[in-house]
Amino acid sequence: MRQDLARRFVAVAREAGARIMAIYGTTTAEQKADGSPLTAADLAAHEAILEGLRACCPEFPVISEEDAALAAAAPECPFILVDPLDGTREFLSGNGEFTVNIALIEDGVPVAGVVYAPALGRLWLGALGAGAEASHGDAPPQPIGCRHPADDGLVAVASRSHRDAATDAFLADRPIAGLRSVGSSLKFCLLAEGEADVYPRFGPTMEWDTAAGQAVLAAAGGAVVTPDGDPFRYGKAATGWRNGPFIAWGAPKR
Repeated sequence: MRQDLARRFVAVAREAGARIMAIYGTTTAEQKADGSPLTAADLAAHEAILEGLRACCPEFPVISEEDAALAAAAPECPFILVDPLDGTREFLSGNGEFTVNIALIEDGVPVAGVVYAPALGRLWLGALGAGAEASHGDAPPQPIGCRHPADDGLVAVASRSHRDAATDAFLADRPIAGLRSVGSSLKFCLLAEGEADVYPRFGPTMEWDTAAGQAVLAAAGGAVVTPDGDPFRYGKAATGWRNGPFIAWGAPKR
C-alpha cells in the first residue's frame, strides 16, 4: 500500500511541478505573517496537489503549508503532509533548488513520500519496507540507497539559506571531509542517494519542509533523529507544526 501511494504521489507532484515551472522566473513574492515569502507558484502548486490527491487518494486528510492554519489538531488517522513549493527563496533566486514535497504520515512517522525538483528534472520517492528510487528527466526510476561513511571522514550537507552557529559547532566536533550547501529538501535526497552522510539542522523548520525527504531517506536506509537520538516525530499541530532540531544520517559506519 505504501509503495502504491508513493507512486500515486509522483503524478500529483509532477503536475504541481509543471504549474510551478509555468510561472518560474516571472513572479514576485508577498510576505506571509511569519515573514516567509509567498508566490503565485506556491498557490498554483497547492491547488494542483489538492486536486490530484482528491482524485487519487481521497480517503486521507491533507495538511498543506498553505492551509495548515485551518487544522486545529493533527488527524488521528494517517494523513498526507504537503509543501507545495519548498525553497521559495531558491525559487525566487533562480538557482533551481526548490522542490514539491508530499508525504504520508502514520502514527507520527513519514512512511511514504515524494520529493520532486522540477527545475532540475529530478524526482525521488520512497516507502518504508519497499525501498527508495530516483529518476532524472523521463528515465524510469532506479533503486537508490544510503552509503556507509568512508574512513577519511563524513560528507555533510547543510542549508544554503539558513546556516547557523549550532550547525557549525556540530560539524566542528566531527571528522568532516567535505561540505555541500544545498536548498530545500534536496539535502535529504543527497543522503538517500549515497552522495553525503549527514545533514544537521538546528534552525527552524516546519513539518512539511522535512516529511517527504525523511520518508525517502528512511526508505533508502537512513534515519532522522533528534540531537539526543530520539525518533523525530510528526503531527505537532499544537506547536503550529514546528520542528525542533534534528540530525539526518545516511547508513551507519561499518
